[in-house]
Amino acid sequence: MSWDQNRQEQYHQEHDQPGQFGQYDQYPQQGYGYGYVQQPDPYGHGEPSDPYGRARQPQAYGAVSPEYAAAGGVPAAPHGWDPTELPSPAQPDPGGDAAEQPLPAPEESAPRTGAGAQGRDRYFDALRAVALVRVVTYHTFGWAWAGLVFPSMGVMFALAGTLMAKSLERPALKVIRSRMRRLLPPFWFWGFFVVVAMLIHDWMPGWQIVFWIVPVGDPPGNQWGAQAWEILWYLRTYLWFVLLSPLLLRIFRRAPTPVLLLSLVPIVVFQYVWQPPYDRFGSALTDLATYGFCWLLGFAHREGVLQRLRPGPVVLASLAALACGGWYAFVQRSAAGTYDLDEIPLAQAFWSAGFVTLLMYFKAYCDVDFAWLTRFRRLDRIVTIFNGRAVTIYLWHEIALVLAVPLIDQFWKVPAFEKWLPLESQWFMFGIGWLLIWIAVPLFGWVEDVAARKKPRLLP
Repeated sequence: MSWDQNRQEQYHQEHDQPGQFGQYDQYPQQGYGYGYVQQPDPYGHGEPSDPYGRARQPQAYGAVSPEYAAAGGVPAAPHGWDPTELPSPAQPDPGGDAAEQPLPAPEESAPRTGAGAQGRDRYFDALRAVALVRVVTYHTFGWAWAGLVFPSMGVMFALAGTLMAKSLERPALKVIRSRMRRLLPPFWFWGFFVVVAMLIHDWMPGWQIVFWIVPVGDPPGNQWGAQAWEILWYLRTYLWFVLLSPLLLRIFRRAPTPVLLLSLVPIVVFQYVWQPPYDRFGSALTDLATYGFCWLLGFAHREGVLQRLRPGPVVLASLAALACGGWYAFVQRSAAGTYDLDEIPLAQAFWSAGFVTLLMYFKAYCDVDFAWLTRFRRLDRIVTIFNGRAVTIYLWHEIALVLAVPLIDQFWKVPAFEKWLPLESQWFMFGIGWLLIWIAVPLFGWVEDVAARKKPRLLP
């Protein structure tokens, strides 16, 4: 049996405890975890945490306890793009690193084989925008099937891997330094507000606060602000992939296809042979193993490996991976309490591998670029904003959803709003959340321009 029975029982005893965010603490805690058992907090958050530093399985905002009517609340967002890789607009950088961006960049260059046009690739831009929308949707409704429809985190890591392989045509240290420069200022700016808010609400950090400076490990926090800081697992995983990429790319180039296939072995080992420790190190190992294939798949696209593969074997292998991931998710449904891929790392790894391979191979083999998107000016503009402010949208979207709750509570005090607006609907909260996100984009998005050494603008 792949799961220890005591761990299963402990998980089911704890995973329904409510999370908090200020006074709005009546929603059940959603999480970013993989359904592992809850353990004593390894990060100094002051609250129980699961072995991988994440919270419990997501629940829809509307599926709450009766206390909501009296107090209101909001669940913590489950992991899903989960910070994944959020790009800046493709514009020349005075420093010479226009391609260096903390998340999948909007400009996708052709593989080394020479196919495809240089410059912005609207196919990848569109995938990135869809991934962000799916993240916000999942964090609002908590639909377990969302990851099956579109595994946004796997997509974002694959796009980031493609860009990283392109960037490493330059000196590795310069690339890593530029990537960190792009990522850290928006993170610090956002983190300042979150850390100060938690300090006001009785949080006293230890030495682990260094992870709020460089998130090579999960930054600490208290349960009051859990809904904000839990999304940072993505930044941590992305940062480690960036640091490891020079070595990974060398290994990949020696034997591309075998290395790509073998990248799925670690997550199988973690599931059946050895479970990583319940700490920051173990959490990082699990996420790297879960999305390592997707990152290397980005290398395969950039290096022209996918173009050289025949359609038949690629499609069959992708369908086999999808079948494996889907089968395992439903087999583990009783143990994890859900078939949500975000709760089951092995299922997430194989489903994302199959799904993203089909997307990337379609791009490489058919040389699609979605150039037609430019004919729809408004839609094209939205895609541009999503790509140019991806970091901002990812970091601030959960806070926007949290703030939507007290805002909607105020609407109840206006008789006309109470009568004519669907204030109890999750879709209404979804709309208010997006409204607040679009307010955050011009308010805070300029930090991405500063980090990229560009002239600050309200919109890209």
